Amino acid sequence: MYQYKDLYTIDFSQVNHYLEMHLTIKEALDLPDNYGCNWDAFWDCLTNMVGRPIHIEIIGLDVIERKFDNAAKVMTDTLREFKHYDDDYYAHEIQIEIVSGNTRISLQ
Repeated sequence: MYQYKDLYTIDFSQVNHYLEMHLTIKEALDLPDNYGCNWDAFWDCLTNMVGRPIHIEIIGLDVIERKFDNAAKVMTDTLREFKHYDDDYYAHEIQIEIVSGNTRISLQ
């Protein structure tokens, strides 16, 4: 179902529509074809990925913050919750970074 990668890059820099944002997530994380393009499905897919090191970098977060402010907040909140999934049992395996230019900010 998931193709393991050392690094998953979600690049929102060219996203113009709400559905396109979810399709970008789907493609970047290699989510299954039946991904429901909603935040509950996003959570379900993320938690199905645990068990191996996961490094996700997000590029162009500012684009979706401008266009879909609430969606950007829900996504980053969901990723923060994922980082602490199962009482931090997998926290050492999950790294999530927001990339802006040469700056990398880790979600905690």
